[in-house]
Amino acid sequence: MSGRRRIAIVGAGIGAQHLDALLLLQDRWQVRVICDKDETRARALAARAPGAEVAGSLEAVLARDDVDLVDICLPPALHVPAVRAALQSGKDVVCEKPLAGSIAEVDGIAALAEKTGRVVCPVYQYRFGNGLRKLWRLIEAGVPGRPLVATVETHWDRGPAYYRVPWRGRKETELGGALVSHAIHAHDLLTEVLGPVRRVQAAIATRVNCIETEDCAAACLEMADGTLVTLSVTLGSAEEITRLRFCFAHLTVESALHPYRPASDPWRFVPRDPETAAEVKTLLQDFHPGPEGFEGLFTELAVSLETGEEPPVTLADARRSIELATALYYAAATREAVELPLRPSHPAYGGWLRWLPA
Repeated sequence: MSGRRRIAIVGAGIGAQHLDALLLLQDRWQVRVICDKDETRARALAARAPGAEVAGSLEAVLARDDVDLVDICLPPALHVPAVRAALQSGKDVVCEKPLAGSIAEVDGIAALAEKTGRVVCPVYQYRFGNGLRKLWRLIEAGVPGRPLVATVETHWDRGPAYYRVPWRGRKETELGGALVSHAIHAHDLLTEVLGPVRRVQAAIATRVNCIETEDCAAACLEMADGTLVTLSVTLGSAEEITRLRFCFAHLTVESALHPYRPASDPWRFVPRDPETAAEVKTLLQDFHPGPEGFEGLFTELAVSLETGEEPPVTLADARRSIELATALYYAAATREAVELPLRPSHPAYGGWLRWLPA
């Protein structure tokens, strides 16, 4: 299919940020429908999108023949049934994080996507940032050398007002806490850069809010290549930051600190020797920035749909993310080191909810 893709946004919460990006890309995307069970909220959002109509249910969206792709921006527990319904109706899918609450569910979605011949693009918009693009240019040229250690900090501020939204802070509807609703993006960036995880040790706690899910976590990871990593997560920070720091053999790299745009500039690249400094300068002097965040995601998704290539974020990417979350929860519950990959025979393959604290 060529021309503009016709998209329906299902969920007018985070869907508003998706719409912001899509309105910047009207040569590639046409927003046909805004869907929300609160039709007043849906109408307010649709008023910003030329020609967009309003629907009050996913079923109404899926019955339309003028929608090519469904953008699922619903609470986490609704993701899997919505994705499956959209695929079965012949639509391509974009879905917010976490895609699912188990590795088994991701594998089921992958099987259904293959059967129906449709595309599923999980949402990890943090990947699309110019600071991270610079790091990739250096890595592809072999400049940093082998990774040694890394740290990831997700230190945000979430209090009672945030948790007044009924589905937040509840195991059955949010599917977990800070690890899957907040830090999942930074942890995805980590594995995108360093690859798969070999071993996990972790602890989680609820120390900030009176909720059912964790709002603090700490973990130690050993990556498949031997890199050692520490993760730190809290929703009780007075200053909100997301920070990734990588120590490579020849280069130390630190991300931006913006909590929701850590992959954007400015990134710091600190060489260990003059030769590396010269290589960094040469490779980055003609760098041209690209679209970031949701705009970057939807730009690259439109191109992939046009060319028939893989989407910019794949189901394999989402599976890796869900597998890490599963391992973290299981390690925290058992106080044992967890080896990855997690096979279908693993006790938590079918979900981590039973392993969350009572």
